Order: sequence, then structure tokens, then C-alpha cells
Amino acid sequence: MMKEAALIQTSDLELRAHEDHHASLRLWLRLLSCTTLIEDTIRTNLREEFGITLPRFDLMAQLERHPDGLSMGELSRRMMVTGGNITTIVDQLENEKLVMRVMSETDRRSYTVRLTLWGRNAFARMALAHEQWVVHFFGDLSEPQQSQLHELLGHLKKSIHQSTQSPTQERA
Repeated sequence: MMKEAALIQTSDLELRAHEDHHASLRLWLRLLSCTTLIEDTIRTNLREEFGITLPRFDLMAQLERHPDGLSMGELSRRMMVTGGNITTIVDQLENEKLVMRVMSETDRRSYTVRLTLWGRNAFARMALAHEQWVVHFFGDLSEPQQSQLHELLGHLKKSIHQSTQSPTQERA
């Protein structure tokens, strides 16, 4: 119990906020705290229930959406990690027979990575559990509250996109 309380304190970034901070800063820390708490729980659940890390799950999720596979470079771009990180993750998943590398017919130095049938079945089980965990996290919010939060976050996302565009992007 003490270990859990310490984990909550270190991962609850909202505890850094004070009443004299701007409401926007307090809101940002609350959003970040919620995201961190959810991600930490998903990370733990994946490790305990499936013996897999979140990055490996994320790579499998990318491949599940692309049955024909993705190149190592495309996986690197989509996951926003280095090619070396992707190679390590693919090596691990390949050793477990969850993915396979298929050599390009036009470039012998290039590979496409695909889920194996075993990997597809394993990912389906993990994805179902993942969805149930997320549903549980939001379970105390009614459907109207979830819709309202989704809409409000959509407005925030749009506002952030607009505020980060350069003047030439805004005219396009």
C-alpha cells in the first residue's frame, strides 16, 4: 500500500500545481497526470498479463493496422523512435514468432515487417484487454460526461493546432 501511494505521488504531476498558478497550468498538469497514470497502469498490465512492453505493443498495433506490413523506416517514423530502437523491438518480437521480416523484392537491404498469424492472434487478445482497461478508467464518467470531455479536448486540440501554425500555414 505504501509503495502504491509513493507511485501515485511520483506519477501524479498535478501535485506540482499550486492555487496561485494560472488555471491553464493547473489544467495542463491534470491532463498530464491523467495521461501518465493511465499509461503507467497500461504498461504494468501489459507486462503482468502478457509479458510485453508498451513499445512492443505499440509496434504490433501499427502492424495490425497495416496487414501488408511496414518498413523499418516507416515504423520508426510512426513510433517517433530511432531505427535502432525499432530494430531491437522487431528482433525481440521476431524471436517470439510474433512478427516476421520480409525482404523487399526490389531492394535486398530493405525489409517489411508483418505480424505473423501467431502475432495477430496474440495482439487481438492484448488489444481486447487494453480496450477493457481504458473503458474501466473512464467508467466513472457517464456517457454524456465522456462526450463532453471528448468535445472539449477536441476544441483544445484544434486551438493548439491553430496556435502552432506559422503565418504561411494559416493562409493555406
